[in-house]
Amino acid sequence: MARDVLLLPKAHLHLHFTGSMRPATLLELADKYGVHLPEALSGGEPPKLRATDERGWFRFQRLYDIARSCLREPEDIQRLVREAAEEDVRDGARWLEIQVDPTSYAPRLGGLIPALEIILDAVETASRDTGLGMRVLVAANRMKHPLEARTLARLAVRFADRGVIGFGLSNDERRGLARDFDRAFAIARDGGLLAAPHGGELSGPSSVRDCLDDLGAQRVGHGVRAAEDPRLLRRLAERGVTCEVCPSSNVALGVYEKPEDVPLRTLYEAGVPMALGADDPLLFGSRLAAQYELAREHHGFTDTELAELARQSIRGSAAPKDVAERLLADIDAWLVAG
Repeated sequence: MARDVLLLPKAHLHLHFTGSMRPATLLELADKYGVHLPEALSGGEPPKLRATDERGWFRFQRLYDIARSCLREPEDIQRLVREAAEEDVRDGARWLEIQVDPTSYAPRLGGLIPALEIILDAVETASRDTGLGMRVLVAANRMKHPLEARTLARLAVRFADRGVIGFGLSNDERRGLARDFDRAFAIARDGGLLAAPHGGELSGPSSVRDCLDDLGAQRVGHGVRAAEDPRLLRRLAERGVTCEVCPSSNVALGVYEKPEDVPLRTLYEAGVPMALGADDPLLFGSRLAAQYELAREHHGFTDTELAELARQSIRGSAAPKDVAERLLADIDAWLVAG
């Protein structure tokens, strides 16, 4: 009998802040602030999305922005983080690196620095209350000016001792050039932060190469389109660059038609480390454990292989050495106990 993936210890390395919200929480906060939610966000089912064209991405971004507008007070932030931690604990996560662009919340929370402080305080409290190891990855927005990214990188470095472990770059990778953000990533890397930009989802392998060449990426958000380039796969494998693969998100956004089309096997068999992630459960309808179920059901991953995926998520994380070693031992115990 197959082992329960909910009990498999794992790290969650690709979860966006607003996108981690429970649908019921969004409904309550929208009611609290008198925000009208479109049917796509209030209907009880994940919205029908397709971001492979300009209009589709705009619609996805609009829904995300409406949801984000319902986070207005420190207690809303605290609730979101606590509930995200609770959901991940239920799914077997033992370590979570949640991704946030604090500029999006700054106008309602008193500015950029207060916004990040509120977020980091919420993460510290949720981690203590749930027992889930939690850290923050600060992400710049690719659609904004690179100078903003540099400001964010400096801020992220400043708060490295308060729980910030990495620096990312999100939003539509088809817009702008990765190298425009090279200075921001140099600031982050020089400050000891992990470089983890998005690439290789809506754009092809060249987007992943740009992350490596221009931004010094140690992890790549998504990275699945690297499967189209065998030389790039070898490079990722040789460098041990972890791809944060989000299968349900890839299908929901139309990057692949069906779950079985996501190239999990191609990446795995090429030796590319992967960390399965849920991306934006609010919009895609599934959380972390469901990604492991998808690998099992649609790609034939055995329990031994699922355990190896979980190990790869731990190794790709910024978890302290002693925490990582304990989690790796617990993964072995999951296999033995089965």
